[in-house]
Amino acid sequence: MPLMPGAEPYRHHSGPVGVLVCHGFTGSPYSMRPWAEAAAAEGFSVSLPLLPGHGTQWRDLNITRWPDWYATVEREFDLLAKDCEQVFVFGLSMGGALALHLAAQKGADVSGLVLVNPLVRMPGQAHRALPLVRHLVPSFPGIANDVAKPGVNEGGYVRTPLHAAHSMAQLTRLVQSELPQVTQPLLLFRSPQDHVVTPASGAMLLARISSTDVEERLCERSFHVATLDHDAEAIFEGSLDFVRRLTPAAKG
Repeated sequence: MPLMPGAEPYRHHSGPVGVLVCHGFTGSPYSMRPWAEAAAAEGFSVSLPLLPGHGTQWRDLNITRWPDWYATVEREFDLLAKDCEQVFVFGLSMGGALALHLAAQKGADVSGLVLVNPLVRMPGQAHRALPLVRHLVPSFPGIANDVAKPGVNEGGYVRTPLHAAHSMAQLTRLVQSELPQVTQPLLLFRSPQDHVVTPASGAMLLARISSTDVEERLCERSFHVATLDHDAEAIFEGSLDFVRRLTPAAKG
């Protein structure tokens, strides 16, 4: 199945500071490419992988599970870590959940996290029916394009595959149990007008992590996919400042 335009993975090898960028569920690198390119322009080594089952058509995602997505994230992190003195992880939505799981597993090898509307807790109650419903119907309407900025299309799937969504719900439960193991510096960007991830996710994240260097910034003019929305530049600038502050190699 051919890739959607803009869904290609992105890599840039440069200096001793690495940045791993993780896209969200049913999305693709398209939603994160400007952020990845901003990091590369600062001289950072960057990896923005395409997660399995994404970037083609929704049925491909329905035969994958969260360990498949995480395996790609972990592989790209390990590749960066071989060449870089420090590696930071940026994540949007489910990409944020994968970043948190990685941080819990890798410990101090992850130098810091920048998360945009991370999915830590499934919204509403409908997900509780997924164990049964996923065997009756293959998909629900999609969640893509929650963007306030006119004319933006993130290139996500028009349908939400339910076997994959059930696996994502399992990932969130695992991440919730691991939050106390997250000790890295954290910069959280959160959109008050998010129609995909509820405020409960951000609240749970901030309440349960063990990190002491934590900052939350609101994206007042953006919806869920804030990396393509009105607050995108503030996210890019804030995240790069965060990395520079924590990275002696970047200051040189």
